[in-house]
Order: sequence, then structure tokens, then C-alpha cells
Amino acid sequence: MISTNGVTLRYGKRALFEDVTIKFTPGNCYGLIGANGAGKSTFLKILSGEIEPNNGDVHMTPGERMAVLKQNHYEFDEVEVLKTVMMGHSRLFEIMEEKNALYMKEDFSEEDGMRASELEGEFEDLNGWQAESDAASLLIGLGIETDLHEKKMKELDGSQKVRVLLAQALFGNPDNLLLDEPTNHLDIESIRWLENFLANYENTVIVVSHDRHFLNQVCTHIADIDFGKIQMYVGNYDFWYESSQLALKLMREQNKKKEEKIKELESFIARFSANASKSKQATSRKKTLDKITLDDIRPSSRRYPFINFKPEREAGKNILEITGLTKSIDGEKVIDNLHMIVNKGDKIALVGPNGLPKTTLFQVLMGELEADSGSYAWGVTTTQAYFPKDNSAYFDGCNLTLVDWLRQYSKDQDETFLRGFLGRMLFSGEEALKKANVLSGGEKVRCMLSKAMMPGANVLLFDEPTNHLDLESITALNNGLMEFDGTMMFVSHDHQFVHTIANRIIEITPNGIIDKLMTYDEYLESEEVKQLREKMYS
Repeated sequence: MISTNGVTLRYGKRALFEDVTIKFTPGNCYGLIGANGAGKSTFLKILSGEIEPNNGDVHMTPGERMAVLKQNHYEFDEVEVLKTVMMGHSRLFEIMEEKNALYMKEDFSEEDGMRASELEGEFEDLNGWQAESDAASLLIGLGIETDLHEKKMKELDGSQKVRVLLAQALFGNPDNLLLDEPTNHLDIESIRWLENFLANYENTVIVVSHDRHFLNQVCTHIADIDFGKIQMYVGNYDFWYESSQLALKLMREQNKKKEEKIKELESFIARFSANASKSKQATSRKKTLDKITLDDIRPSSRRYPFINFKPEREAGKNILEITGLTKSIDGEKVIDNLHMIVNKGDKIALVGPNGLPKTTLFQVLMGELEADSGSYAWGVTTTQAYFPKDNSAYFDGCNLTLVDWLRQYSKDQDETFLRGFLGRMLFSGEEALKKANVLSGGEKVRCMLSKAMMPGANVLLFDEPTNHLDLESITALNNGLMEFDGTMMFVSHDHQFVHTIANRIIEITPNGIIDKLMTYDEYLESEEVKQLREKMYS
């Protein structure tokens, strides 16, 4: 168990945390959420002892072990992969090293024998004989195959290093596990493996993630950082989001009788309790949800951008036809003889492990690149809005204010109109006068979304639009695109985003495409698709 008592952290006059007292208990997984800059990663560092608070204390049950997902990807470059994982349990690794040093001695003494005997006993108590096989199992589950286990970390690419460090954190069944963005650089299979691992984990887990599907799958509680405080809620992210929105709605409708509010809330909780009964952690979660009262749910102070893509005119029947499209990049063929028809109302998710073919296809369709062969034809009634994966060309070296930046892409040049658009994306007042070249990654994305909304296009091409966004902006964008009644092609690694928006899934493989009219979850579970993927990637 981990708990804090009166933790306060200040940077100058700004209080990041003020008198935070909270408890994290075994058997639960806590999703730590908050707007960008709220201090999620900082709070994990306080819990781990990496940062010392100005006031207050952090307590961990005596004798318990804590593991933290390391963020320095170069720290273990000279260490073998399997050994790096086992270093996650520092005491066990110390015993292994000391044992090996003793047995290597040429003048092995009686005293050495007694020490070795002590170490062997502790080694067995810590399940040391299973250490290598346990570490190997974690690596394989996270997609690091056996042929890499004896290589040094410096021989792995960035994505592989992240997976090894995650295996290191999970190794040895730590009593308290702190994970900061554990799904970064993981593919779908590895994320699902991690979800199952954590769903069956019996100790304490505290996780920061922008992946809502992941939070929904693993979390029993949400710890919400807001105004320097941390408020605990029972349930997963969706429950927190819907309940906070409901509480805000009820608060605004003060003319309603309290009895009516309570009835609506009870109905809402009952629905989520029923859903919880289907999950792996259901029993304890359902019991706790059943006890929630009106006072337990409070409105969130979060600000959500207003994202609404409204076509100026309806597109005709013909949207897009691609015929034999082929394109090579740096001598490598990334699109090979692609044939595809996009129909009116399609919301197509382009999926698959390789991002280059998808980005290249969008660049060709928007005229940024020229195909080597083949053709494409947009319907005469279509208008397109494009969100590129790399937006740096729109901001680097640009000294314009946000009002003037957006004016470049607007038919209406009126400042009031432009400020209205920016205000919807949370750039109000003086924020609208910030210079475009000093924006954060998330702020640039919100500007690009403003730009994409302006023309009233009836076809959207979006390449990784959730990158750099916080949970609030991702949720708003997700909701806005679910309501869009035009045609879409998009790329995203956000599971919930893809599942809730797409009605057609297309995977570009080295040997052709897989094209299915179904939801993303149906695509992932389809035996037919699994067989096709094996064939296409063999």
C-alpha cells in the first residue's frame, strides 16, 4: 500500500500540489488523470521518491517493494536484455551477482560457503530459480522474441527498449507498480497482453496513460488531479467522464428537484454497475459502485474544446476511386498497385504496423507527393480537409499571432470570427495572441483542427490526429468525429477512437490490402481476418 499525508509541492508561487492526502490499496489499479501540466508524472516521481515534496510525507507498507517504469532509454545500453529485465528486482539481482562472484572464486573458503548458503536460501525465497524463465515470458508477451534476449540493449531500437523497460518494471511481482504511459510504442497485441496482465494483477498499480481504452480495461479507480488536489473516484475512465459530465449537467439545472436528480444518477450508476459485472475485476468494482451516492460524484472543472466538422454541402455518390496506385520512397515500394473505392458515408480506419504507406497515401491524395504509377479521382462534389501527421511546416519559423495564423486559411477575415474559432479550441483572450512558433505539441494540434474545421469539407483525411493531445481534447475530437456525417479516412493508434468512429477497416500489408466493413473490435476478433493477416504478412 502507498499513501500520502499532506503532500505539497510548489514551484515559485505556483502550487502544483496542495496538502494531498490519499491512499492506494492492494488489488486496485488507479488511473492518474489530469490536464496537460497538472502534474501526473511529477506525482509519480513524488511517490517513487525521485522528487521530494516541500511538505508532507509518502508512506509505503514496510517490507514492500516498488517498481517504476524507467524513462531513460539509454540507461542500460551496455547490459544484456534478459539481465536488464531481472535488474527490475534489485535485491534478487544483487543476490544473483554475489552468488556468481562467490562461486567464481578460486580460493572458495568455509566462510564463503556459509555466505553462499545464506544467499541460496534467500534466492529460493524470492523464487530465484524461476527468474530467467519469468523474465523471458514477460519479454515474449511484450513482443521481444528469444533471439534478442542475449543481445545488449544498445542493439535494440527505441520501441524495443521501451518494451524491455516495461518488462523490467513488471518483473518479480512488485507490491507497488508505477507506470507512466506504458502503452507508448506498443502494438495492439502487446497492449492487449498488458491489459490482461494488469487485470489479473493482485497488487497496487498506479498508471498514467492517454489511452482511454487501456484505462477502461485495467482501472478500478480514477485519481483525478484538479486545482492541486487529487480526488478519487471508483470505476474506469468512461465512468469518471460520464459521471462528471452528468454531475455538471445536474448542477446547471438547479430548477430540477433533488429527487429527480438522484433518480437520474441512480439509473446511471445501475447501468454502469451492470456493465462492470462483465469485467475481470467485476465483483469488487460492482460492490463499490452500488454504494455510490449523489455526493460522491462531482462536476469536473476540465475544459473541453468544441470540435464540430459540419460540411457546407452534401457530397454526391462518387467520393474517391483509386486505380493501380504505386509509390516508392527512397527506393522502397510502400504502396504497390493499390485499388480502392471510397463510398459516401465511409469512415475508414487505415490500420497496420507500418505507418509509412498510410502517410504516403494521404500525401499522394492531397497532392503533396506524385504517384509513380496509377491514378486517383475525387468526386466533383467533394471537398477535402487534411490533417497531416507532421505539422511542423505550418509553424516552424512562423512569427504570426494565432489570429493571423488562422486568418491565412479563412474566407472570413474578421477578427471576431477568427477569435471565435480559436476560443472553441481553448485559445481565448490573450491566448489568441500567442505566436505560432512557440506553441506546444498539443496546442499546434488544436490549431490544425481549427484549420480543418474552417472550410466545411465533406471529406476528412486525418493522419494521427490524437498525437500530443490530452484526454480532454481526445475525447472532444472523438465525439466530434462520431457526429460528422460526411466521409472520412483516418489513421490512429487510439483503440477507442478507431472503434467508435470507423465503420470500415482497411489494412495495407506488404502483399495487398485487407478491406472489411466492420468495427475495429470485430476486425481484431475475426478469425477470417487473422488468417488473412497471416497470409498477407508471410
